[in-house]
Amino acid sequence: MPIKVGFVKVGNIGSAPLIEFLLDERAEREDIDVRVISAGAKLGVEQAIEVTQKILEFKPNLIITVSPNASLPGPTKIRELVKNAGIPLIVVSDSPAKAAVKQIEEMGQGYIIVEADSMIGARREFLDPVEMAIFNADIIKVLAITGAFNILYKEIDKVIDSIKKGEAITLPKIIIDKVKAVNAANFNNPYAYAKALAAYEIARRVADLTVEGCFKVKEVEKYIPLVAAAHEMLREAARLADEAREIEKFGDTLVRMPHYDDGTILSKVKLMEKPKKGE
Repeated sequence: MPIKVGFVKVGNIGSAPLIEFLLDERAEREDIDVRVISAGAKLGVEQAIEVTQKILEFKPNLIITVSPNASLPGPTKIRELVKNAGIPLIVVSDSPAKAAVKQIEEMGQGYIIVEADSMIGARREFLDPVEMAIFNADIIKVLAITGAFNILYKEIDKVIDSIKKGEAITLPKIIIDKVKAVNAANFNNPYAYAKALAAYEIARRVADLTVEGCFKVKEVEKYIPLVAAAHEMLREAARLADEAREIEKFGDTLVRMPHYDDGTILSKVKLMEKPKKGE
């Protein structure tokens, strides 16, 4: 029987839109059955209760909850309900979720906090649907290329593998900083590594401006340039990440790690070779 993996999403961060697809990029895996329940942009307690009840109906072996700031009441309620149900849980969130780490650990649950998954510039004078979509496209590119997504799917795969084998489960307790992320990206060229490091760090610092512009500065003539500047920073981070990947492609040293249909992670470097077991 395939392992049932449930994803509960409330609100949005850059890690959220594609996380379930990272586990099964070609829809070929036979060892997992995935369901995703989302509350969309809202992340209040009412929405949290509703989506959690829905995912529990699926009777999952593992639940991953993805949200901004996991210390907020809505994400906290998800953790409480899942703990009461006795199901292993992994929290995926952004830097403000560090405030919830102690509680998550005390509840016996796991977490993966992505530092570069920064808050969007959510001011009505600046943020429209197009700007929102572009920001998310840029943050996804940064997290994918710099290695953060590698950590996400590999850590989830480790737990799935333990469940498949009937072994004791070790849930991740990881804060993804720039070094952890870029080391997981397996760059071979030092210039590519440096560019990816810069991209991740710039993306991490985007939150400094968006938090200031959204919550601290009250004058409209001051906060609009702040949130706009933050989005320009992320655009540059995405450009640097793209350059890092292009360097690896140019030298034919780009590491690819596809899943096999049994969930095994394969790897290859040269474009024209076939992927093999082991990294």
